[in-house]
Amino acid sequence: MLADLPVVMTAVGYDSPGGPEVLRPEIVSVPKPGPGEVLVRVAFAGVNRPDVVQRTGNYPPPPGASPIPGLEISGTIAALGEGVTEFIPGQQVCALVSGGGYAQYCLAKAGHCLAVPEGLDMAEAAALPETLFTVWHNVFERGHAREGETLLVHGGTSGIGTMAAMLGRHFGLTVIVTCGSAEKCEAALKIGATHAIDYKTSDFVEEVARITGGKGVDLVLDMVAGSYVPRNLKCLAPDGRHVTIAVQGGAKAEINMAVVMSRRYTLTGSTLRPRSDDFKTLLAQEIVECAWPLVEEGLLRPVMDTRFPLAEAAAAHTRMEAGDHIGKIVLEV
Repeated sequence: MLADLPVVMTAVGYDSPGGPEVLRPEIVSVPKPGPGEVLVRVAFAGVNRPDVVQRTGNYPPPPGASPIPGLEISGTIAALGEGVTEFIPGQQVCALVSGGGYAQYCLAKAGHCLAVPEGLDMAEAAALPETLFTVWHNVFERGHAREGETLLVHGGTSGIGTMAAMLGRHFGLTVIVTCGSAEKCEAALKIGATHAIDYKTSDFVEEVARITGGKGVDLVLDMVAGSYVPRNLKCLAPDGRHVTIAVQGGAKAEINMAVVMSRRYTLTGSTLRPRSDDFKTLLAQEIVECAWPLVEEGLLRPVMDTRFPLAEAAAAHTRMEAGDHIGKIVLEV
């Protein structure tokens, strides 16, 4: 198998951190799969906020990960590493990877791959792993969301926001999202949110109180942190859970711990990329059992924004940073 593969490939990298313009195609060696790994011939790579943060120098790859950006891919298995028996060469998969997605070939742990079902477009397949793994872990595992509860999500038209709204709807949650315009609110409602708040024209704390009849929400999925945290806590019902997955509004927050105690709040958070391979494999297995059947039946599809050719990764990052996108941006390889 490996003898049939090219020695070099095109990937998108950068010499030093900076704006989108630092991204450029480069010729690098095709990696070889080690034990438990597969080599994927990439069809599409998802573009995610952590890629942007990595490019600016604020989110270095974990030890051993590829320095090439890209945390999710779809494609066909080109070669199998030692001990891999669950996939065959030529099989279509999508995968969560710890780096290396912006390339013609990418290594993935076999345990982090999901078989692409019939009827799922490969661009859509590449747009699923990062948001699905993140939302499943943080909303349902870490956040303990249960049927009948209410979830507040900031960034309602982002990749994470749209996935949280759709998954929440499928599992019986009432999902309230915040968005930055009336148009985005309208889009969020069509995607699956129960309520959408334009945070630029109204106070989301007051709106959550109005929507919930003063009760508050059971869970907040927070991507902003900073000054949003005390406002999020005002939205929480007693025994509410607050899960932070990004710090776009700043890493520090000032909160009243007496309120946390008296209302019995749980504050937690996580980042997926540095977690162990074993953890991600177990998470993938739970997704295959609980959420992937929705994908196989055609009931769950990512919301797609724009496709860019691999060589135009800089334009893809520019679009993401502008914040005008609704759903997922992918690179076509």
